[in-house]
Amino acid sequence: MTRGSARSGDTPSPGRQTKTHDSAFLKACRREPVPHTPVWFMRQAGRSLPEYLKVREGTAMLESCMRPELVTEITLQPVRRHKVDAAIYFSDIVVPLKAIGVDLDIKPGVGPVVAEPIRTRADLARLRDLTPEDVHYVTEAIGMLTEELGSTPLIGFAGAPFTLASYLVEGGPSRNHEHTKALMYGDPQLWSDLLDRLAEITSAFLKVQIEAGASAVQLFDSWVGALAPADYRRSVMPASAKVFDTVAAYGVPRIHFGVGTGELLGLMGEAGADVVGVDWRVPLDEAARRVGPGKALQGNLDPAVLFSSAEAIETKTREVLDAAKDLEGHVFNLGHGVLPTTDPDALTRLVEYVHESTTR
Repeated sequence: MTRGSARSGDTPSPGRQTKTHDSAFLKACRREPVPHTPVWFMRQAGRSLPEYLKVREGTAMLESCMRPELVTEITLQPVRRHKVDAAIYFSDIVVPLKAIGVDLDIKPGVGPVVAEPIRTRADLARLRDLTPEDVHYVTEAIGMLTEELGSTPLIGFAGAPFTLASYLVEGGPSRNHEHTKALMYGDPQLWSDLLDRLAEITSAFLKVQIEAGASAVQLFDSWVGALAPADYRRSVMPASAKVFDTVAAYGVPRIHFGVGTGELLGLMGEAGADVVGVDWRVPLDEAARRVGPGKALQGNLDPAVLFSSAEAIETKTREVLDAAKDLEGHVFNLGHGVLPTTDPDALTRLVEYVHESTTR
């Protein structure tokens, strides 16, 4: 696995991940032979599960992310129900921003909303460094989770610098990212400094999760599909590469995922991930050609397929598995997050089908 230049003070702790080392998920990430194709789902820990809705009732999203016992329960729910091959830590990409004092909230039906957008050099000074003490509840929750999960890997995650910058600059979700692009094109030095600062914050957040026991990490770049490849290479890729390089010395697999990123897949692979996530728009065999050798792929069933008949779900799943048959490594996932009204039983049956169809 590629090694990065760890900063002074880094304390790689591979021993904490030893019990998950031979899991199907981590083997696939390392492009090693697997007993079956491993499965997990983005947004698997919530939204579609009645037990999630029950335990979250009356608790705001950000508050939920800061209560270790609640985080532990929510993270474990899909592992118990669906028998997925990996758990993903229950949190939100804006948690580290909230932890360093950014005035933001997650509004139901809207998403993260920032009270005072960051658009000037003076605004940049409001983004201080993230310390482990800022997110002590993350360390506590992951400690609890790794004890409960045993040999099942836990995936840590963070938002990529571009997507975090988009929320901060726009003040919330945006369809066209006009303020973000205006800053990127109009003041490239401020933009570069903003993304570099966010890369440091993101790296610190991932390091906390890895040192607490996460067996892999995923960088979500949800909005980066809004960019042309040349803009991505020049204005975004250096910051994402910095994140991957900073955590490389820990030796855990690093996953990179974005939405609508078919034209960016090769560049996303170049940024330094070990596994490149693919949404449903590009078949996995074509995605492998674009990414190039030396990377595992993750994906990529269309989440909407799960609203169809059992026969149709199996047919479309078979198409994904067939497209993945020659990959160096494959982690089965949806091409985006689980939709809120998805039937949980459909997810359980999907896991069973993938496992049964790919058992060696």
